[in-house]
Amino acid sequence: MSRPPLLLLLLLPPGIVAASWAAWMPPAVAGLAGSCASIPCRFSYPEELRPGSVQGLWYFGSPYPKNYPPVVARSRPGGVHESFEGRARLVGDPGLRDCSLELGPPLSAELGGRYYFRGDLGGYNQYSFSEHAALDVLEEPLLEVPAEVVAGAVAELRCRVPDSCPRQRPRLRWEGAGELPELSEREWREDAAGAASVVSRLRFRARREDGGRNLGCQVTLPNSSLAFSASVALDVQYEPQVLDVSGPAEALEGSQVHLGCSAEGRPPPLLTWFRGPQVLREEPGAAALPLHLAQVSPRDSGTYTCVAENRHGRHNRSLELHVAYAPRTPVLNGTFWVLADAPRTPVLNGTFWVLADAPRTPVLNGTFWVLAGEQTLPGTPVLNGTFWVLADAPRTPVLNGTFWVLAGEQVRVTCSARSHPAPIVTLSRGRRVWPRPYAPVVLPESRCAPAGEGVARCDCAAAAVPAPALAFELPWLNASVAEGHRDFALTWSAPGAAGAALTLRGADLEPRLAVLCHARNGHGSARVQLRFHHPAGLVWAKVGPVGAVVAFAVVIALVCYLSQSRRKKASGSPEVTPVTPAGGRDPEPRPLQ
Repeated sequence: MSRPPLLLLLLLPPGIVAASWAAWMPPAVAGLAGSCASIPCRFSYPEELRPGSVQGLWYFGSPYPKNYPPVVARSRPGGVHESFEGRARLVGDPGLRDCSLELGPPLSAELGGRYYFRGDLGGYNQYSFSEHAALDVLEEPLLEVPAEVVAGAVAELRCRVPDSCPRQRPRLRWEGAGELPELSEREWREDAAGAASVVSRLRFRARREDGGRNLGCQVTLPNSSLAFSASVALDVQYEPQVLDVSGPAEALEGSQVHLGCSAEGRPPPLLTWFRGPQVLREEPGAAALPLHLAQVSPRDSGTYTCVAENRHGRHNRSLELHVAYAPRTPVLNGTFWVLADAPRTPVLNGTFWVLADAPRTPVLNGTFWVLAGEQTLPGTPVLNGTFWVLADAPRTPVLNGTFWVLAGEQVRVTCSARSHPAPIVTLSRGRRVWPRPYAPVVLPESRCAPAGEGVARCDCAAAAVPAPALAFELPWLNASVAEGHRDFALTWSAPGAAGAALTLRGADLEPRLAVLCHARNGHGSARVQLRFHHPAGLVWAKVGPVGAVVAFAVVIALVCYLSQSRRKKASGSPEVTPVTPAGGRDPEPRPLQ
């Protein structure tokens, strides 16, 4: 048979009885130390019993009298255990089937435990109910903290305190929450299976800096000096952050390199060092992770990344390491044998030996014949700049980066080498070194010329070793224009020379204005004023298309006039130009013949 809820039974009229022995009370009741606690209780007995009076009593720890449990309280006069003397009262009327019990004040820890009710209807009609209420005496309110508080997320804390003493309703307030963002509070009363409590909720958005903040719940009771509190230090979880990576940007080949990484996060992150996709070292829960590289080589150059990771996120920082090393052995572009007299059909295969001793006058101009099957190495080289290139040379090369040419021939030899930083490469013959460094020399092709309507272009070219840096100087503006200016353009650059252009517009086109070409390197500088080429062109540029048409008409008219004058001379008397004698007098007229 199912039992009705306790609250419903408490509201039943006294005349309604159940069909058997039964009792309803909250299974657990809590009270604050020094205060009181009330255990609501209702019971029933068989309907056929017609007791003259109904009595009752409460036991502590056991429902059976044969175990001699302490008597807590009784409805009829009688003795009780000394521990409960004056601290326990049966406040309900058993005749009305109300067996409610009040404990304290003051409550103390020794009162905590199980309480059983026994009904006494007289004679043998006595019954100990197995249902019981467990009392818990609290020294502080109960704080309910979420298992995890994460930065950036909304966190909710609850403070719960029993409301089991009708004469003293608890009052709650929060401490240490004044500066929390998006803060809100709410309070309500809960009743769970007959046990009442007051709950206060604190809601806010957690921040990383709130880690370690103390939040407390303060409980006071009216008309009492009693006060209770509970607090918690917030453990705010947050994604990791790599604070610093340290190490040299450049190291010498063969040296030792130490890289460092420090990070923070809650929970402590897993730290890992990467170079590209390769894991170099990792350690969980570490605040710092060093990385040691012994005897670095150029292969160790690259990007090193420290990654910090926990369940809330991932963060990384990187650094670049360059390993500097001495120049490697130079590689000459061209180790050739020079051969001549290509007697067969060209066969191109991309890899060739150049052999000398061409027996006939070269007939190829800048075009190489690639042949196969050459059987012998010819003798004295007679190469004069045009040669045949034969494939499948039958013997081991006998020249190592050296070849024969005739006097007066132009020869180009390229030397390349690899290192970090980039090496300075020189070619030498005996004690002579090419190229020898020298100060810039402005080349003759540097000049200014019109480049369209209202536009002129100035070119500056210079040769120097090492290659010069170029700029244009405009004295009338007290300005210098170099690379990076919108009107400046680097037009070409070579190992020993460079060229640049400057665009002038509008008022800058005055031919009398001075434009200087300035070239410089570490060995000196050169500065030359540029001349305007075809200045008349600039005049046409200033006059414009209308002026050009007018000038063209004037020229046509002048040509027509001169043409008519020549026709008159050819058909009539010629024009005579008077000549004044040396004495200044007019000559005497001559008679016509």
